[in-house]
Amino acid sequence: MSSSAIFILDVKGKVLISRNYRGDVDMEVIDKFMPLVMEKEEEGVLTPLLQTSECTFAYIKTNNLYIVSTTKKNANIALVFVFLYKLAQVLSEYFEELEEESIRDNFVVVYELLDELIDFGYPQTTDSTILQEYITQEGHRLEIQRKIPMAVTNAVSWRSEGLRYRKNEVFLDVIESVNLLANASGTVLRSEIVGAIKMRVYLSGMPELRLGLNDKVLFENRRNQAKSVEIEDVKFHQCVRLSRFANDRTISFIPPDGDFELMSYRINTVVKPLIWIESMIERHAHSRVEYMIKAKSQFKRRSTANNVEIIIPVPADADSPKFKTTTGRVKYTPEKNAITWYIKSFPGGKEYLMRAHFFLPSVQSEEIDGKPPIEVKFEIPYFTTSGMQVRYLKIIEKSGYLALPWVRYITQNGDYQLRTN
Repeated sequence: MSSSAIFILDVKGKVLISRNYRGDVDMEVIDKFMPLVMEKEEEGVLTPLLQTSECTFAYIKTNNLYIVSTTKKNANIALVFVFLYKLAQVLSEYFEELEEESIRDNFVVVYELLDELIDFGYPQTTDSTILQEYITQEGHRLEIQRKIPMAVTNAVSWRSEGLRYRKNEVFLDVIESVNLLANASGTVLRSEIVGAIKMRVYLSGMPELRLGLNDKVLFENRRNQAKSVEIEDVKFHQCVRLSRFANDRTISFIPPDGDFELMSYRINTVVKPLIWIESMIERHAHSRVEYMIKAKSQFKRRSTANNVEIIIPVPADADSPKFKTTTGRVKYTPEKNAITWYIKSFPGGKEYLMRAHFFLPSVQSEEIDGKPPIEVKFEIPYFTTSGMQVRYLKIIEKSGYLALPWVRYITQNGDYQLRTN
């Protein structure tokens, strides 16, 4: 990375925090940063990189703060931005809200964090879980200097040694969000599945975990005809051994303690709408508008969608609503110009009807073409749209203790919209 200095500025360009790591940058160069930003904004050009004869500025903006890195070398700019976003994440986890007031109130802790996060311009310990073991917001209460955790000097920097649990357990959640846009005739215009594998680990010692999925590449290599899925844009937690995954598609890792996201992925595929909405809208000019909404679950009968919300847009000038439904309840939210149909439990293969009636004013403006789409929110436990499956989860630890792995599948809505015209 070879960053020369890190600055945190407010929106007016006043320096709140500065740390010069290499000593080869004149600290006054930061005075040129805000004028350059303002100049670019006036030109209508937004760029995260600004160059002067003295140095290059790389920066991100979060809330009312600029976090800026300066360098005089040909630095790895991708690594610079990864570090800047990681710095913002660590500060947010420490102070809950990353803003000017939190920096001013905790500047001593911020300087301590910067000294641990980066050394002579190169990133070091960036895991907030480890940092919180020896950098606290109540440092003035410490009478005895704490011993630096083994995780800081250990090769496995994301996990401390000496962890002990009375009951060793691993909870693994496969969570998939469905992004979908369909037109009124039922044609899917855009669809994708965005997935994540999240874990909660309560294991003693330094265990190694091996996770196997029904990955298409793995099954093609083994000439296995079992059902498989083709995952794209895979992103792993730093604990995963990437070389092992590249060789035999095995996800092998020593996990952090507690909650973390092991991996995320994306699947580009045509998804059949899990919950389909048919709408009939009859508008009687200057008097009333009537809706008939049919909701149909198009997944297997043994599955059930929970906490379903169907959000239907209505005219801004509608009033005096009346509702009738075969199940659930309906609420009118005039500030959002919408009605929301709540269905607590929606089994697969079922259909439900809802009717709504609104009065309209006798005098109204011309109707504007184009209607907002219907939005649907839901959560289906024990179900994955892609067919993603955990084939095995092995836990290996030198003491040989027995651990209980628990696996759960959840499908939920992402950006799920159905057009009405």
